[in-house]
Amino acid sequence: MTNSSDRTVVHVLRHGEVHNPEGVLYGRLPDYHLSDRGRAMADRAAEALADRDIARVVASPLDRAQETAAPIAAVHGLEIVTDPRVIEADNVFEGQRVGVGDGVLRQPRAWRHLWNPLTPSWGEPYVELADRMTDAIHDARDEARGRETVIVSHQLPIWIARLHAEDRRLWHDPRKRECSLASLTSFEFEGDRLASVVYSEPAADLLPGAKGRGA
Repeated sequence: MTNSSDRTVVHVLRHGEVHNPEGVLYGRLPDYHLSDRGRAMADRAAEALADRDIARVVASPLDRAQETAAPIAAVHGLEIVTDPRVIEADNVFEGQRVGVGDGVLRQPRAWRHLWNPLTPSWGEPYVELADRMTDAIHDARDEARGRETVIVSHQLPIWIARLHAEDRRLWHDPRKRECSLASLTSFEFEGDRLASVVYSEPAADLLPGAKGRGA
């Protein structure tokens, strides 16, 4: 029986920076690994979580997520549990450049995928994304009752999970996502009830454009 006084925290961590010199939308493609800065971000996240009571480390099957999870698992003497439910969202533009002005979105052949930003029409429906992420977070909570756990995932799945948890609409402006590289979105539960969502950036000084630690 669940003890309603249990406080459990599920930290959902976005992976660190990826080596991507071609500037493509790498999505679920294999062999996209952390850059040197990305590895430093992963170490910074591990440092931030070193004194927490981490019972379990879960990660998306993609290389960048596994590599970000590795130092956290090592600090706590844990094996990484791979969960395909926290993988990156599917996207029809995977493997292509999508930057404004120079990418696939300028090509007429792409426009048929852009008709409905509310679903969205170019990728995995937000509702399905919210369902699989919520299931994974709740299972992680149940596996670590009274302790803390870490899930390493990707920006869009994490942001959708947060919007859903906070009962906000799922369609949104991607430029306004609060989910930087190696950031933590921590879901704090009392029993089964979500008590709060806390956002933090342990690698803020390593983000592109940052000027120093604490930036």
